[in-house]
Amino acid sequence: MNKRDEQLRGNLERQVTRRRRFQPAGPIGLLLTGGTVGLLFIVPLLIGAYLGRWLDSLSTAYSARWTVSLIILGVIIGGYNVYRFLKGLGS
Repeated sequence: MNKRDEQLRGNLERQVTRRRRFQPAGPIGLLLTGGTVGLLFIVPLLIGAYLGRWLDSLSTAYSARWTVSLIILGVIIGGYNVYRFLKGLGS
C-alpha cells in the first residue's frame, strides 16, 4: 500500500471508532432521536395525504381513493425511513 492508502485507511478507522462510540447523551439525545424518527415517519405521510387530496379534488365525483392509497404509501415509506435510520444507529 502506498502512503495515501494508509492515510485513508487510518482516517476511516478513526471515523468508524467514533461512530461506534457515539451514543446520544441523556434526555437531549433522546429528544433529538425521537424528533428525527417522528419527522422521518410523518413527512411522507403528510405528503401522501396532501397529494392524494389534491388528486381526489380533480375528480367530479366524491372519492377518497387517492387520499387513502397515498396515505398508506406514506406510512410504508415512513416506516422504511425509520427502519433505515434506527438500523444505522445500531451499527
